[in-house]
Amino acid sequence: MVPVLSAHESGEYFGSKRAANRIMRIVSLQPSVTVTLAGLGALRDVVACTRYCKDICPEVALGQRAIIKDSWSASAEEILAARPDLVIASVPYRIESLAVMLRAGVRVLALSPKSLADIYGDIRTLAALVDQYVAGEKLVSGMQDEIALTRERISGLPKPSVYCEEWGKPLIASQPWIAELVEAAGGEFVGEPGKQTTAEAVAAANPDVVLAAWCGAGDRVPLHQLAQREAWSQTAAVRDQRVYCVADELFNTPAHTLMGGLRATRWALHPELFWQPEGIRGLDDPVPVEKKVG
Repeated sequence: MVPVLSAHESGEYFGSKRAANRIMRIVSLQPSVTVTLAGLGALRDVVACTRYCKDICPEVALGQRAIIKDSWSASAEEILAARPDLVIASVPYRIESLAVMLRAGVRVLALSPKSLADIYGDIRTLAALVDQYVAGEKLVSGMQDEIALTRERISGLPKPSVYCEEWGKPLIASQPWIAELVEAAGGEFVGEPGKQTTAEAVAAANPDVVLAAWCGAGDRVPLHQLAQREAWSQTAAVRDQRVYCVADELFNTPAHTLMGGLRATRWALHPELFWQPEGIRGLDDPVPVEKKVG
């Protein structure tokens, strides 16, 4: 059976194919992988990706790429039809599809980032796969530099408490990398990152700011429904109208595009210091119409 590749093994294996100037055939099952490959200048290697990749990387709809469903609903047969050298997915992944692909001799790289350090490592891994080491370091250093500059600018300021929500039914707090970005933007993350919570627990924490970025909702989280949750009317965030929707891809796509999430967060926390970026709206802003891509 062909093993699932580690980051080091995948870089070594495909580095030899790159030496022969062979274009790799990659099936990307994660938007974060697709947008990272685009940032590395290696989108030509992506022969198939999911429909969600188009939301953050519209250019994948151009050309002859196959657009498949997503990591959970795409069948192994659908993926194998793209004749991939490598399938890149995230953990957890459907064990049935994985078994079929491994039996067919297709190599699979599974990524499971939890922190910013993990995301830096994944960017470097993908850069090694497509022989774009310099571009990979540029993406990583760009993220690190923007985080450092943000920390420097907000140094010494009061730290508002911030509740970040990844999902609303049940309530799930945003991932650990968002907790890191909140801290970098000068806030204190409320709750346990990536874990389920309750409206009552959030109300008891009395956050100063609420940032909602629901997976798959784009920038259309119903903020007024959030503000009307039981006991939330008494929280500082609702009372001061500091409840915001952040575009899904800016919080939930672990790639260099997270810097859009950092810009949104630092503006929400310190509007006196930063311009309002794209991708964030407040209670009084209209809900955008869903965009159709491709």
